[in-house]
Amino acid sequence: MERVMSLLINEFSMYPNTEIHLVLIGKDREIAFELDSRVSIHKPAWEFDNKLRQYHTLKTILYIRRTVKQINPETVLSFGEMWNNLVLLALSKTKYPVFVSDRSTPNKNLGKLQNKLRDKLYPKAAGYIAQTEKAAYVAAYQNWNKNIKIIGNPVPHLNLSKSENQNILTVGRLIKTKNSDRLIEIFRNARNQSESVRDWKLIVVGGNAPGHKILEQLATLVKEYDLNSSVELAGPQRNIPDYLANAEIFAFTSTSEGFPNALAEAMSAGLAVVAYDCMAGPSDLIDDGVNGYLVPENDEELFKERLITLAENAELRKKFGEAARLKMRRFSQKAIAQKFYDFITTSR
Repeated sequence: MERVMSLLINEFSMYPNTEIHLVLIGKDREIAFELDSRVSIHKPAWEFDNKLRQYHTLKTILYIRRTVKQINPETVLSFGEMWNNLVLLALSKTKYPVFVSDRSTPNKNLGKLQNKLRDKLYPKAAGYIAQTEKAAYVAAYQNWNKNIKIIGNPVPHLNLSKSENQNILTVGRLIKTKNSDRLIEIFRNARNQSESVRDWKLIVVGGNAPGHKILEQLATLVKEYDLNSSVELAGPQRNIPDYLANAEIFAFTSTSEGFPNALAEAMSAGLAVVAYDCMAGPSDLIDDGVNGYLVPENDEELFKERLITLAENAELRKKFGEAARLKMRRFSQKAIAQKFYDFITTSR
């Protein structure tokens, strides 16, 4: 979410006669991604104390309202389900049009209070930006807003010098819905069935999400299956393009997505991909049998067969990779930023 916002902000900052202000809220207000020097950054001078959560939440609402009034913008863009509720509450009964965008799986259960707030507040937003067709359908069905626009995430153009290493790659924060353990099981079964797959290596890039110990569980599984030489648990990495350049296949077993950036970047890099057709995301990117494989959610047998097919067929991998690069051009940073900008500045 933060990465996408930073990409959009940097594009907006280059537009003529456009002034960009970034208001940071929440417990951690660090800026993890480089921003254009022309962006004005606003953040509270006080620290958010979770022990005084209700008080500091109210304080945040008042800070947002006061700061936005001082900036006096023509339009406001907010990302994130619970953050959207906070921003809409803060700017209630003001003149500022607020455009909101959920950034996770459609209709995610936020808890009783946040769900009620979303149902009550989202219709008051100036517009709703959905990442996928499914997200737009859910928003319309829930009557969250009448002004809905589908805009995917910006995907960087990755013109990498590809190797021909026989690596299968997966990338993502390690949470249960990524199903990394099941992918290791699928890979193990594929190796047992196909001699060709035995020459391949599975690389899992990603660190534990807060409160999780999945990386340690995966290490135990790899040891149990005697796959230490065939499965690499790389942990969290920043140089993802290097891993994409050294892989031929991207395997994506996630069953909960908003817009799968890791999958999109793999396609931009020209990898042959196979992914579960989860509720939202992969089907907006993959045309099954054209630029990758879509597999019904949790169909491990078919996922294994698709992996074997790709591992055994270099020409098919090349065909899928070239078609994937072509598809990703429509998600270029400039194109997506322009869609966002046009929607939040003219659709009011």
